[in-house]
Amino acid sequence: MEREGSATQATMPEMEDVIPISDAVNGYFAMWNETDPLQRRAVTTATWSDDASYIDPLFAADGRDGLDAMVAAVHEQFPGHRFRLTGPVDAHHGRARWNWELTAPDDGPAVVSGVDFAVLAPDGRLRTVTGFLEQPTGAA
Repeated sequence: MEREGSATQATMPEMEDVIPISDAVNGYFAMWNETDPLQRRAVTTATWSDDASYIDPLFAADGRDGLDAMVAAVHEQFPGHRFRLTGPVDAHHGRARWNWELTAPDDGPAVVSGVDFAVLAPDGRLRTVTGFLEQPTGAA
């Protein structure tokens, strides 16, 4: 019997069934940068859980279809732009965070940057991501 306020150890799936956080985050950026819808869907399926959701100050998406529509809209608004990781990924207890920026074509300057916070599914894929926007370094 557990006492109120006592700590418990979380049950995790077998390690061979869990994708590494680096794979999940690499897949996240691959999804954002992929312009081919079929390739993007394959990456999204490998990276996000069935009950996926994303929200930031400008966009919200539920499910893989919603994610795909959101990314397609970003590609229409920012053609040729690329998202990239700008620092280490910090992760623990099924949660993760990372900093990123969206750069103009041909490795141009960052037009927006931010930090994302994720909750991982038991298999290591992304379940939810909440993004916060920041002013890029050096932006006026």
